[in-house]
Amino acid sequence: MEDQGLQYVQYHSSKESTYLAAIRQLISNDLSEPYSIYVYRYFLYQWGDLCFLALDKHENMLGVVISKLEPHRGGPLRGYIAMLAVKKEHRGQGIATKLVRMAIDIMIERDADEIALETEVTNTAAMKLYERLGFLRSKRLHRYYLNGNSAFRFVLFIKEGAFTSRLGYGEDDDDERQPDEPPSA
Repeated sequence: MEDQGLQYVQYHSSKESTYLAAIRQLISNDLSEPYSIYVYRYFLYQWGDLCFLALDKHENMLGVVISKLEPHRGGPLRGYIAMLAVKKEHRGQGIATKLVRMAIDIMIERDADEIALETEVTNTAAMKLYERLGFLRSKRLHRYYLNGNSAFRFVLFIKEGAFTSRLGYGEDDDDERQPDEPPSA
């Protein structure tokens, strides 16, 4: 898929030798967490088909999104956007939006109930991006990152009822709560 002279491609393990070093470099430049090679391989070996790259016409990597999809605590099928990075000089061109939408689309195709992610509370550009795409802030995670920064967890509820059932208001909710009583934790 091409857009503005850019090529958006799905990661494939046959290209690991071509892409892995560039992915690591891009993410280490842009994100505050120092991820080991094992973290990248954890995602790329199991869910490489949920990861997308933005390449220029010379196949230089300009952006990447790394995701996964699995049941969450025995409940909903949760997509997770683990990492998103775009080279600083290429921000503001819609690359991050396109990459995240590609990840969301494939997770929806695979029947995700919801998609979650975390971002630093200081990363206002990322928060605006996710909110534009329909994500809701679900909680603040104090001192979440190794650098001491806090994060917001964002969730995009895909299926109707996913939000209410997660809050304890599902259709088959048979507890004896009174209407004005909050759900039990």
